[in-house]
Amino acid sequence: MSETLSTKEKILATSLDLFAEKGFEGTSVDMIAAAIGIKGPSLYKHFKGKAEILDALITKVSGYYTTKFEDSGHLAHRDHRTDDLPRSIEELIHSTFARINFTMHDETVQKMRRFLTIEQFRNSRIAELANFHSYEGLHQRFSKLFTALMKTGLLVEGDANIMALEFIAPVSLMIQSYDRDPSKEKEIVKKIKAHLKHFGDTYGKQ
Repeated sequence: MSETLSTKEKILATSLDLFAEKGFEGTSVDMIAAAIGIKGPSLYKHFKGKAEILDALITKVSGYYTTKFEDSGHLAHRDHRTDDLPRSIEELIHSTFARINFTMHDETVQKMRRFLTIEQFRNSRIAELANFHSYEGLHQRFSKLFTALMKTGLLVEGDANIMALEFIAPVSLMIQSYDRDPSKEKEIVKKIKAHLKHFGDTYGKQ
């Protein structure tokens, strides 16, 4: 059983590498098998084909990202977990930047983001997933967060949906810029931090 699980993990990890480099259509089952040192037919003992590999990969990486994203913004000095609301603008900025930093630099997330970028114009399912992770999911999350922070008095009253859009859109664009040219990391990080500070100065009540 452990050998089977190990082989499945190798198939998923290798598939992500190849999908991120060559795209889904540009990667064959034989290429995946060869990269991990098994014959093509042996791969079918674990997955029925590329579509099933993709399903498993999406499930695995989505779960990984959700867990790591939450943990990366955890306020370590608190007695509770990340579902606690920030108690100051500084905490909001700190926890948000930690999550941005994770999103930018985690190797698995980087590869999946590259794959989604390549495939989003070829596959409607991938397009929906890319849109969720780069916009819809984050927008929902921060809309709810800002609504709650208005009630606690941390943020000024306003339209939480618009505030969330203002908050996430520049960051999403800057992460895309980083993906295209990692050599500009220092400049991009500086802009992200300035953006977060500006948001806090504009909407914070403390």
